[in-house]
Amino acid sequence: MRFSSFPCLVHILSVLTVINPIRASFNRRDGTCNGHAELCERSYANVTFVGAHNSYAVGTNNLAVNQDVDVTQQLKDGIRLLQMQTHNQNGVIQLCHTSCVLYNGGTLADYLTKVKSWMDANPTEVVTLLIVNSDNFKPSAYASVFTSAGLDKLSYSPPTASLGVNDWPTMSALINAGTRLVTFMDTQADFTSVPWIIDEFTSVWETAFDVTDPSFDCNVNRTRGDSGSQMYLINHFLDQIVLGQPAPDKDRANTTNAISGAGSLGEQVNLCAATHQRYPNFLLVDFYQYGPSGAVFQVAATANGVTYTPSTPIASAGGNGTTSSSTGSGSSTNSASRYHREGLSLAGAAMFLILALF
Repeated sequence: MRFSSFPCLVHILSVLTVINPIRASFNRRDGTCNGHAELCERSYANVTFVGAHNSYAVGTNNLAVNQDVDVTQQLKDGIRLLQMQTHNQNGVIQLCHTSCVLYNGGTLADYLTKVKSWMDANPTEVVTLLIVNSDNFKPSAYASVFTSAGLDKLSYSPPTASLGVNDWPTMSALINAGTRLVTFMDTQADFTSVPWIIDEFTSVWETAFDVTDPSFDCNVNRTRGDSGSQMYLINHFLDQIVLGQPAPDKDRANTTNAISGAGSLGEQVNLCAATHQRYPNFLLVDFYQYGPSGAVFQVAATANGVTYTPSTPIASAGGNGTTSSSTGSGSSTNSASRYHREGLSLAGAAMFLILALF
């Protein structure tokens, strides 16, 4: 009787797989979401993610870079928020730091191809993009690049233009639906034309940026909504003043990215949790390997109530990151406030370029 029932059981299971192939595919894997089973039934808005500030600005011995290793290694190591700044270079969406003359990180198309490749190889991971739309491209311009990379099909489209902190789906829901990429943009987002490019500041508020005082606070700095019902991002990267302009303070990165102590990431996270009665959603950092190694991910794991146990060591601090900086003829039509957001004026950019060349 047991054996005669087995074909029937196989048939039932095969039918269930056909009915919901995405969920069946997910259940056949390791049952984790972003590496932890505990996060699967947690709302996306109830998870803390580590982010790479200017994730495309990669290199060494260059005052215009914010990371040591490229986006593929960042994702491999545990970065799950990729922040970038886009510029218009002869009609092409380019990833540049303030000006493409100062630092040119290549095209958005090439960058997204790397993201898509990594996401395909890691089907139980949710990734977030944060685009600083410096030259005010329309969402349709981004949609074309995303579609070419195949990321439009992986992108989450919310039911409304903005979501409150209690309105987001669970991590497993995003994974099971195959919509594991969440994209925010700081300006020009248009829900009616491209619903999966989400206006940042109606859904997320941020703390201050370009901070040179290591006493990081948790005050609301930028928002276009009700901060009490939004997710939030802390800008935890320390700058120094060079030739009158803020630049990444890499010399203090071990302290800035540490688990505890004055000026540390852990200290700001705990302060913000106490202030707002919930942990930050996004921890945006420079040179994430510093602090010591893995510290930024340990801070996030503690906030998430999970244990940080990487399967392989992350890239070494000061690693062998590749750089695609160039001195080509970039276009820079930003307003003064845009330059201030990323910390450099055109005059400062010229001086930084001179320093980078020597």
